[in-house]
Amino acid sequence: MQSLDISVISQSARWINDQPIWLCTVLSTFGSSPRPPGTLMVINRDGHFCGSLSGGCIEDDFIQRIRDGDFRQPSQVVRYGDGGLTPDRALPCGGVLDILIEYLAPTAANQAYIAGIGQSLNRHFALKKRITPPAACHSLTQETWRSSTIVERDASEIVITLACAPRIIIAGLSAVAVFCAEFASGLGFETVICEPREDILENFRGQISGSPILETVFPARYLEQHGCHANTAIVALTHDPRMDDLTMMEAVNTDAFYIGVMGSLRNSQNRIRRLETTGGMTAEELTRIHAPIGIDIGSKTPAEIALAVMADIVRVKNQRTVSVSR
Repeated sequence: MQSLDISVISQSARWINDQPIWLCTVLSTFGSSPRPPGTLMVINRDGHFCGSLSGGCIEDDFIQRIRDGDFRQPSQVVRYGDGGLTPDRALPCGGVLDILIEYLAPTAANQAYIAGIGQSLNRHFALKKRITPPAACHSLTQETWRSSTIVERDASEIVITLACAPRIIIAGLSAVAVFCAEFASGLGFETVICEPREDILENFRGQISGSPILETVFPARYLEQHGCHANTAIVALTHDPRMDDLTMMEAVNTDAFYIGVMGSLRNSQNRIRRLETTGGMTAEELTRIHAPIGIDIGSKTPAEIALAVMADIVRVKNQRTVSVSR
């Protein structure tokens, strides 16, 4: 969600320079819902919007109410379903949706508020905001990281902690790594590429899209020096045992939620034996390593392999199981 959050806040920053905006946050859902708590949407006075609250179920009604002059308090909570507002058509789940609406006039204070949110999200910090409706947000603070957005409510105050982006550390560049970095950036991951080999870096530099962080240091040394938070995936995709094996040996000392290394089944089995005998890794440490990496989709090309890798990372991040015919 963080990548979409950045789009919403970026659009908010453009609009609020010369017109009011309505910044909307899904607080809670009852029944199934296409949008989880914390989802953002911004609307301007002309009814143009960025983001989504329900996947299309209530947006038309919501935008019409804004055009009609509703929702002018600095903050308020509205409900669709269960005796609340009535959308043009019922929610598909037949459930209930609570939405926080912040009405922000084009003032210097509100412009700074939106800019502060944008800076935190772009720098990959989690962000905690406190609001006591009908007043405006009275507290906006950064947190180091948070893997998922959390909404807390009591009788008076709403506390929303917007998650920071998940991180992926790519150990070394290769054709697969280039596509993996591109897919990861598109999925909203903070993307770090560790590549110390000058010739390899020079070869692939022009092929890298998005805005990854390039670190010209051995991946194992980077992990040793900086570690990582628990919302991090670490992948080695070079086929170079010196780089890949050392990365795995250091990666298991971190809190990363996903650790994987590319290779055929035979090469992966050989690598696991090396890590056990030469690297001295325990059985518990070895079980953390996805080798071969990725979901088996019969991938052959670099792009297909990268797709399989990122699909598996997202599956684990979202704590889902998968069944694929082999």
